[in-house]
Amino acid sequence: MGLALLVFGSLPAFAQPAVSADELVRKTVENEIEATANSKYMFTDHKQTPHGSQTKLMVQTRQATAGMVIANDGHPLNATERQAEYERIDRFVKYPEELGKKEKQEQEDAERVKRIMRALPEAFLFQYDGEETGRPGLGKPGDKLLRLTFRPNPHYSPPSRVEQVLLGMQGVVLVDAEKHRIAKIDGTLRKEVSFGWGILGHLDKGGRFQVNQGDIGENHWEITRMDLDFTGKILLFKHLTIRSTETSSDFRRVSPDLTFAQGVELLKKQEALLAKNNSQSK
Repeated sequence: MGLALLVFGSLPAFAQPAVSADELVRKTVENEIEATANSKYMFTDHKQTPHGSQTKLMVQTRQATAGMVIANDGHPLNATERQAEYERIDRFVKYPEELGKKEKQEQEDAERVKRIMRALPEAFLFQYDGEETGRPGLGKPGDKLLRLTFRPNPHYSPPSRVEQVLLGMQGVVLVDAEKHRIAKIDGTLRKEVSFGWGILGHLDKGGRFQVNQGDIGENHWEITRMDLDFTGKILLFKHLTIRSTETSSDFRRVSPDLTFAQGVELLKKQEALLAKNNSQSK
């Protein structure tokens, strides 16, 4: 006991900021919503599920995000698979209505994210819980991040089914208090909750999600990792299982005026270069 007091008693106490945890989150959420930049990037996306993995090249354009599969379970596509992937993404260029649907879906997804973000300061009660240091893919490497715990606000009433999923969530959030950016949200469902998104269903107690954001250069932040682990039911009878880990890396800036068609050509050139390098390395 005496040794423990000697060791832990010598550690510096965490100095809480003058601003309350709830107010820090409110300012950070406001900044996150306004932080949508005009900068566009190409990057590599790797998604792992219980059924295997898939690697994609992605590029953000002024219309929508274009993506091309370049490997399944770590194996580059063969000639037949590459041709099929080319034809799949070319459909968005050849048929404007298909691209229009994709744009609309991405806009709706972005709006749902904004609605959930706006709800965070009201849906939860926050409390300071220490500090962490930023590292690659999590904030800015070397910078201080404040750790806050959150739990449901018993007085919060969700305005729609979109925000209803927040009712049973508790967890931890990491915040860069200087830049007012969220570096991580790690939440767990403490009870079964209903959800919307145009369908009826519920998510089981114990479900968990984690989203990491990082500074990828020039003070531009992007999502670098997303972990999802949920079970539940859709339409009250169809079983739902979501288990995946998705990481994004190797961000490279592209023109902010890039059209979707130009983005597709950029992906093809990059994929061809990667395929050539893979063949030469064998």
